Amino acid sequence: MIPESLFDDIPEAPRSLNAPLADRMRPATFDEIIGQDDLLGRGRPLRQAIERDALSSIILWGPPGCGKTTLARLIAAETTAHFVAFSAVLSSIKEIRTVMAAAEQAKRQYHRRTILFIDEIHRFNKAQQDAFLPRVETGDIVLIGATTENPSFEVNSALLSRSHVYMLNPLTPPAITALLERAIHDKSRGLGDKMIEVDHEALTAISRQASGDARVALNLLELSATAALAKASESSQTNNARLDLELASAVMQRRTLRYDKNGEEHFNLISALHKSMRNSDPDAAVYWLARMLEAGEDPLYIARRLVRFASEDIGNADPAALPLAVAVKDAVHFIGMPEGNTALAQAATYLATAPKSNAVYVAYKEAAADAHREVSEPVPLHLRNAPTDLMKQFDYGKGYRYAHDEPSGVATMPCLPPTLRTRQYYVPTSRGFEKELGQRLNAWRQVKSRQQTDADSGTDRKSKSPLDDTTPDNQG
Repeated sequence: MIPESLFDDIPEAPRSLNAPLADRMRPATFDEIIGQDDLLGRGRPLRQAIERDALSSIILWGPPGCGKTTLARLIAAETTAHFVAFSAVLSSIKEIRTVMAAAEQAKRQYHRRTILFIDEIHRFNKAQQDAFLPRVETGDIVLIGATTENPSFEVNSALLSRSHVYMLNPLTPPAITALLERAIHDKSRGLGDKMIEVDHEALTAISRQASGDARVALNLLELSATAALAKASESSQTNNARLDLELASAVMQRRTLRYDKNGEEHFNLISALHKSMRNSDPDAAVYWLARMLEAGEDPLYIARRLVRFASEDIGNADPAALPLAVAVKDAVHFIGMPEGNTALAQAATYLATAPKSNAVYVAYKEAAADAHREVSEPVPLHLRNAPTDLMKQFDYGKGYRYAHDEPSGVATMPCLPPTLRTRQYYVPTSRGFEKELGQRLNAWRQVKSRQQTDADSGTDRKSKSPLDDTTPDNQG
């Protein structure tokens, strides 16, 4: 027989007056859900599938407090299937296999589906996730996974391909404000019986503080309301409790920024910093930098990314960018945090305002592609050292021309393998110092071209580079 305990429905949201406000105010119907109309509004496909009890395997992806568990509770209330809830933090692979076997038996004996809800599915390793595959494929279970992490990286690709991913967004401040107002006026589940006067400015501040997390917002509201009641009690004005902006700010104190140093938000923010600097926006760059540092990001990780940026996106357009980025890395390592934050801000704003060029990055990328794609040709003999007589006998170094002996400082001697001789990997831009580098390269190409023409015609003429002009503007 199937163990009945395996098919306990997900528990209803607590309605006890002693339960936290966030649990008491958890939506009990689709119409109470705020901020996810694109997915759960009337007539939307996901809501219709749930209401028709025709749901297939899905992954609910979104930040904390956006409604993933609430949606699972509503599915449990709507479905006629067995509903089993797991926490990836607490469940073992043995428990999973037991439930899988029970689900197969339920389908075979009772023709009844099993809906399996897994909270924080990203915490299951690949072996644990693999255990679901056979039962998902046969239809024994409908899988509902909830995750705060990007499923592309955290969910088994085979499992992901058999599920539809729904992205839930963080709640906007207006949506959270509406949720808080509901909690204030609800007499059966919320604070409506407390007779608290709440300033709109206080609700707005709490909404912004919550960073899109309804649970955080409701917890802050409950703490603030408790403080307002205590303050009124101390002044013997129990019927005049007031929650204003000053009191709410005192309760909230310092904002805890939503951030996961190992999760997607980490990569989203460093991407925003990198792209803001690339787009020469120092204001955005210093903002994203502050977001990361204030949330607890490793400052040396940011410093390493700035060093990379100096080469990848600036390169020779401003040769001072790389030494500056390295100096900032050393400064942060030397003085630590929080004092190192201004050094990082200095680097971010400098890099954002420097002339940009990805010519070095493109040059290396194309050269690396040729190194992998083309035949690994031997180094031309004239470029090889010949420290021994034997090597000289085999023409090592034969035909080498010493650039310093050339009047122009460059020789017509080719330095690429024969099949790549026409390649030009490094193409300087006309921005910053690279404009001068481009002029140098063009001048040297002209010299090499004349030298080659003279060599082909048998003329022994000394070539002078246009860069050898003695006027000050052309020195260097």
